[in-house]
Amino acid sequence: MADINPRTQQHTEIRKAVRDVCSAYDSSYWQKIEEASGYPDEFIQALTKTGWLSALIPEEYGGGGASLVEASVILEEINRSGANSGACHAQMYIMGALLRHGSPEQKSKYLPQIASGKLRLQSFAVTEPTTGTDTTKTRTIAEKRGDRYFVNGQKVWISRVQHTDLMMLLARTTPREQVTKKTDGLSIFLVDLRENGGKGLTIRPIRNMVNHETNELFFDDFEVPAENLIGQEGKGFKYILDGMNAERILIAAECVGDGYWFIDKARGYSTDRVVFDRPIGQNQGIQFPIAQAYAQIRAADLMRYEAAELFDSGKPCGAEANMAKLLAADASWQAANVCLQTFGGFGFASEYDIERKFRETRLYQVAPISTNLILSFIAEHVLGMPRSF
Repeated sequence: MADINPRTQQHTEIRKAVRDVCSAYDSSYWQKIEEASGYPDEFIQALTKTGWLSALIPEEYGGGGASLVEASVILEEINRSGANSGACHAQMYIMGALLRHGSPEQKSKYLPQIASGKLRLQSFAVTEPTTGTDTTKTRTIAEKRGDRYFVNGQKVWISRVQHTDLMMLLARTTPREQVTKKTDGLSIFLVDLRENGGKGLTIRPIRNMVNHETNELFFDDFEVPAENLIGQEGKGFKYILDGMNAERILIAAECVGDGYWFIDKARGYSTDRVVFDRPIGQNQGIQFPIAQAYAQIRAADLMRYEAAELFDSGKPCGAEANMAKLLAADASWQAANVCLQTFGGFGFASEYDIERKFRETRLYQVAPISTNLILSFIAEHVLGMPRSF
């Protein structure tokens, strides 16, 4: 199918290079990973070796020095190829906290090794079972004793812990009842998981409907060197907000990639599948939903670019980042349903990859923030309506 989207005519070198890497990991590769409930190590290593996962690291530290727009194109193309960026995307959006708020010593120590692939930065421990997205009520405590912090508490839905060397950790360093603003007293740390050898940290994998490595973490006097504190103590909530905007924009790009993948699949199958002596795509009942899904993906794609361009220019983009994630997640989910319906029973067969991608893109209705909370944000902070919770 000819690509008439003018946006995809931009960053053509990036798109082609990412597609070249992904082409070596075809449907059979992902089906084997799925069957084994495994992690795509070989694929991630290829992306690392070719420099795509270090795109946002400045050139002075060995990275690509890319903009967020360019980073979003990378993740879009990964998902559009039929792969799953969820296995590696955290390195993109976690990077912001270290880049913007880390000390020169931290940047010099870690960024070159992350860029070269010697260190993996793939996990961010924020969510807790009793607080969910109400981050200011974080109960995990980091108490400073001498030159170390001792962490006690619990985190849940923390992804890729078993496939990372470094993890970003959010913990409360000042009790909530002792702060003036509820957003104060939270701090972030860069944790080297290799140093403790598991001492003070218990990891319990969570089985889930997507082949996505995620875990529950239990901290019991888990030690973190004081030098691993990022920025100022107690200012961590402010630091993670930038990362959340980048995360939502990049997730939106992944959803856009998924959406185009589903539409390409549905269009191709509806053209080739002949029933009652005619291609099923000749029937408006088939072609209209595909066309509608395409239009919605194109609209979400535009919001993704607007949000990313605002982010890159240093302008406020919270509303746009949230709307990009909302629109793209909804559009990709609609495209997934249209694709599955077009294929009929064959859509449930694993050999077509549709049921796998169907489950993967469904996740983004819920994570990293649910669509309902985005709607609440838009109503309150954009439209000036009363707070709903």
